[in-house]
Amino acid sequence: MSVRYSVIIAALLLAVMPMASAEEISIGVLVDLSGPLTTYGNDIANTLSIAEKDINSYFADKGKDFTVKFYVEDTKVDPKQALERTQTLYGRGVRLIIGPMGSGEVANIKDYVTSNKIIIVSPSSTALPTIIGFATPEDKKYIFRFVGTDDLQSKAIASELRDAGIKGVVITYIGNAWGKGLYEAIKPQLADMGIEVAEVVEYPEQTPADFSPYISSLEDGVKSLAEKYGYDKVAVVAFSYEEVYTMLAQTPDNSPLLSVVWFGCDGTAQSGKISNALDKVQKVGMYSTLFESKGPAYDDLAKKYNEAGYKGSPYQYAMNAYDAAWVLAISYAEVVEEKGSYDADAMVEKMKVVAEKYSNGDYGVQPVSGAIKLNEWNDRASGDYAIYYVSDKGEWETAGIWKFATGKVEWTHKPVSPAPPKEEKKTPTPEKKETPKPEKTPEEKKEEPKGTPGFEIVAGIVAIALAVGLRRRT
Repeated sequence: MSVRYSVIIAALLLAVMPMASAEEISIGVLVDLSGPLTTYGNDIANTLSIAEKDINSYFADKGKDFTVKFYVEDTKVDPKQALERTQTLYGRGVRLIIGPMGSGEVANIKDYVTSNKIIIVSPSSTALPTIIGFATPEDKKYIFRFVGTDDLQSKAIASELRDAGIKGVVITYIGNAWGKGLYEAIKPQLADMGIEVAEVVEYPEQTPADFSPYISSLEDGVKSLAEKYGYDKVAVVAFSYEEVYTMLAQTPDNSPLLSVVWFGCDGTAQSGKISNALDKVQKVGMYSTLFESKGPAYDDLAKKYNEAGYKGSPYQYAMNAYDAAWVLAISYAEVVEEKGSYDADAMVEKMKVVAEKYSNGDYGVQPVSGAIKLNEWNDRASGDYAIYYVSDKGEWETAGIWKFATGKVEWTHKPVSPAPPKEEKKTPTPEKKETPKPEKTPEEKKEEPKGTPGFEIVAGIVAIALAVGLRRRT
């Protein structure tokens, strides 16, 4: 057989033989699709559907035999559900996860993911490592977070309060690792600034149906502070998720809580649930910080987001998740190409290198959330915080930005205090006037006794008796 025919036969065989399927990079996604963070959870899921297409197109263009596939699970930001969903994903062979969203969830799954060498990248967990149970960076080896942590966010919020001229605050927070962590982080900063904390109200992680007792405690704190400083120098600080809008909906219309500015955080910023209590949210502003960093590819992602039929544009957490997907996928592919198979420990080291190269655009793609610089804890090391508020139009608008480099807020709209509560007008009690006695007639005056025995007569009798006594002695 000639060489020519051999080549033809080989080509025909290749044409009819099934192509080897590309290796699937299975990535689990733990997000809230039906709990207190659904605005952000759904946004992450939507944005990752775009990431899946983008990453697979990249692998195809580069001739790499890999495809990425996401497996989305709803955790409701419930730590117990997060662990159960992690176990479910692990049972399916998933070893990489984007999420979970809450720090309490991360705290609850850390032992399981560490013992099974599951690598997770949370786009939104911000509690300090020590708050969620990590003693050393090595303990957190398999757990990455692509968002600034609460030591940064608390500085931004404290700066807001100082710049707004606030002298006293009441603080409410959800009773989980994240809420407690933010409170613990900001407490010493407020003390250093001379801002008084009058009341600290923790409520259960399982959202209460009735916030009345917590509202009442906050009201007492606001009243006591307002007596000292005035309502325009008092604020409510809420380290909450979207349930804070249920709290506001249950706040009475005449409550002193609606006469002070409210400051939120990354759990409340840009929430769609402001519609639960829009009039009240507009009054108090709900000035909320949100880690905000945009990279060169943001505009392209926003365009694809709209083309996919999603409203608005991706939130920061979704942008962080998008970049996390790229770093996970590229790192996995490089580890397998270099070692011949997947290795979790090699993956951990590879991700640190890939994150930097991806941030620099070395792979021919650009990040959407800006440069990703990781610290020794595998957490994002720096970043600015945008400050959003609900305007008179009932929409989230930018109030300013806290700059990491300077530690100061650049305001475009400084907080405006609501009108103080109206004082109840008290009806003055009329003075009692004695009814004047009628003038006596001349006849009545004639009938009056000329006088009654008084002190003068008694004194006279005593004087006479003393005089008689003296004579007898002489």
